[in-house]
Amino acid sequence: MLTIAERLQEKVEKALDKAYGQELLGQSQLLQPELTQATQAQFGHYQCNNALKLAKALKKSPRDIAQEILAQLQIVDDGEMIKKLEIAGPGFINITLTNDFLADEIEQMLEDTHLGVPKAKERKKVIVEFSSPNIAKELHVGHLRSTIIGDALARLLEFLGYDVLRLNHIGDWGTQFGMLIAYLKAFEPDFFSGKKTADLSELMHWYRESKKLFDEDAAFKKTSQLEVVGLQGGDEATLEAWEMICDVSRKAFKEIYTLLDIQIQERGESFYNPYLPEVVADLEKKGLIQVSDGAKCVFLEGFTSRDGTPLPMIVQKSDGGYNYDTTDMAAMRHRIEKEDAERIIIVTDAGQCLHFQMIEQTSEKAGYLDPQKVQFDHVPFGVVLGTDGKKFKTRSGETEKLIDLIQEAIARSKSVFKERLPEASDQEIQELGTILGVDAIKYADLASHRLKDYVFSYDRMLRFEGNTAAFLLYAYVRIQGIKRKVGKEIAPLIGSTKIQLVEQSEIDLALHLRRFGETLEAMSKELLPNRLCEYIYELAEKFNAFFRDCRVEGSDQEASRLLLCEATSRILSKGLEILGLKTLPRM
Repeated sequence: MLTIAERLQEKVEKALDKAYGQELLGQSQLLQPELTQATQAQFGHYQCNNALKLAKALKKSPRDIAQEILAQLQIVDDGEMIKKLEIAGPGFINITLTNDFLADEIEQMLEDTHLGVPKAKERKKVIVEFSSPNIAKELHVGHLRSTIIGDALARLLEFLGYDVLRLNHIGDWGTQFGMLIAYLKAFEPDFFSGKKTADLSELMHWYRESKKLFDEDAAFKKTSQLEVVGLQGGDEATLEAWEMICDVSRKAFKEIYTLLDIQIQERGESFYNPYLPEVVADLEKKGLIQVSDGAKCVFLEGFTSRDGTPLPMIVQKSDGGYNYDTTDMAAMRHRIEKEDAERIIIVTDAGQCLHFQMIEQTSEKAGYLDPQKVQFDHVPFGVVLGTDGKKFKTRSGETEKLIDLIQEAIARSKSVFKERLPEASDQEIQELGTILGVDAIKYADLASHRLKDYVFSYDRMLRFEGNTAAFLLYAYVRIQGIKRKVGKEIAPLIGSTKIQLVEQSEIDLALHLRRFGETLEAMSKELLPNRLCEYIYELAEKFNAFFRDCRVEGSDQEASRLLLCEATSRILSKGLEILGLKTLPRM
């Protein structure tokens, strides 16, 4: 199914062509429909804004132009979709749709397995890189946003019909592993012999101790560097030690990903290690490398340091080693040339904006990234703040571990259910508490504008009022309760029942339901999950208004209104699913 906006655009385009196609031959860009959703109910449902742009080209009054477009639009539509057209302000055309058209749209949507959302015209390959923790370090609250935002974007693109590869670009290579291996061989040999096991917190302790030694002890530093050489050279024993360290981290990561219901494929920095020398050689061959203080650098126009001097992007250090820039250049080249990616999305904190601007520009200069063929999006996000307005920390001042944050949310959610459902078993409380706790964390993050910092508050995210996961889950559960109370099978009603939209709240709900596809399209372009959060929150509120005004059980419109309940249930469920949230059987 096309969205309502797409169908209206087709009609407006025909009306514009009929009105001014001959006068504006060769200027087709002026005849592209400018259609937006109406901002307020009194302005109708949609708004056509072409008259203002055309006024300058045609040297006519915007209202006169709007009148001509309106007249042609009436002819083109012939009462199929549009109930009322009116000119407002300097030349806006307000469009109100007919109730019968909206009712037909909901009926068709209920028969469509894709909920009336158009699928992508081409099954393009999209790579979404997100989460990206470091080995030997615990996931902390800073990884929360990358993981949740990246997963929501991947889910969205999968639903829209794209071929999505979810990549976890973990930090699993470099000098820190030489330090850690050297430390463990010297002080914890039982770890490598298998006599001693370790969890990630222990591994982090060893990492901190190894870093301290590396900075203070020249002999240990030399040993560590030799371990790095062994690692890069493929020494079997060193690689085995490295793999054991990685496995400890993977186990801890998996626990969190399982709780958060995250599917992601690991492809760390080590994967690109064999490609680094050839990337540097290729950049040299293309004349992009300049040597500065012994390091091989790329200098890009417009990038300067604080003191105004040119800012280098170092792809090979003076000691011959490589860094993040080299790895990300290799990753960009591999994803385009080997993976055939047509869109690459990388989700990181806003602090890496400059880095990825330089990676993008260098990739274009090197001929790896052609913006006409491959779309590159760096998706930055703000930081998570505590209630004191500072970076979210534990009471002791340390960065909050992500696993502790999730477990605390689950514990608080279980307390909520113990109070609300005193007869529930411990197992049910555990299941319900886990879903609500995880949903609450995810939704609080996704409902915040991605580019802004947001304040993390357990109390706020677990409220049953306002724009929270609990409010939306309660709305979903309420709809299921209404359907159970009526006691009718939904399937036989679909296709056989004519939906009737009588009350204004029914019309408002139907219109909003059919804007689901438009919302998802906007989210896929802007990569802002809060757009979908706003949509489903408004959907829940519009459903509550409908239920307040329109009796379902036993009314003359029972079957029709039951179908509106079903449509709302399906869209709400799918919207939550795209955001990575699960629904609850009861609350």
